[in-house]
Amino acid sequence: MGEEKGHLSGKVAWVTGSSRGIGRVIATHLADMGAAVALHGTTATSTQAFGEGNSLEEVASDIAAQSGARVLPVHGDLTDEGVVTHMVETIRAELGSIDILVNCAGGDIGAAGTSAPMAGKPPQNDAVSIALEDIRTVLDRNLMTCILCSRAVAPEMMERRAGHIVSIGSIAGLFGTENSAIYATAKAAVHEYTRCLAEMLRAHNVTANVIAPGDIQTPRFLASRVVDEDMQQDGGTLVRYGQSIEIARAVEFLVSDKNTYITGQVLRVDGGKQIWPS
Repeated sequence: MGEEKGHLSGKVAWVTGSSRGIGRVIATHLADMGAAVALHGTTATSTQAFGEGNSLEEVASDIAAQSGARVLPVHGDLTDEGVVTHMVETIRAELGSIDILVNCAGGDIGAAGTSAPMAGKPPQNDAVSIALEDIRTVLDRNLMTCILCSRAVAPEMMERRAGHIVSIGSIAGLFGTENSAIYATAKAAVHEYTRCLAEMLRAHNVTANVIAPGDIQTPRFLASRVVDEDMQQDGGTLVRYGQSIEIARAVEFLVSDKNTYITGQVLRVDGGKQIWPS
């Protein structure tokens, strides 16, 4: 769809995991389209992990200055139900009822955090050898954040009979893989949870969908693997790494008024890397 400035005016969007990477670009794009945005990081300085800003407050200020939208920085651990509840109350008090939830918090990041080697990927990152602490961390970071945030926001959408939820899954959750096995498992669970959520929300006129990105070139992506330089192209071919804005545009459509009949779907945005049924 074309970028229609202002078509999300009057909407309030909460994008989790938006202090950096794909989430930050989604939040920026929704603000550019007119939405008031709650920008989220685990801490007030999550932005620093891969050099994407000095603080959440600074990033929020930059997005607001660029877009003219209201941008509220919020931070906290989304695996803690009490923190999620407090955060939602803060967003409602400052911006109003949440119309759009984008569950972007996640990543193949183990218990040691993003400062560990390979940008936090768990060592021995397979289905059998991965440490139990890393299993729990990856599942909580990807699946439980999605569930807790959706549970906190969906009831008000159901009551208003309006709203959109988009969860960021992964093509890793759509096939078997030896490496990043628990991450793939967590994302497959995000896909299925969202389908179940969509079934529940249908009668209330609320949509719930998944965007499943392929390899998207973000600062953490570049820090977490050996990069194929031939795949670092801006366009002219679909055989390349994707850009975060390509994910953001797909989210934009799914949370806009143009989406009146799509729910419970997992949409790959991967340049055709996977071309088979879900």
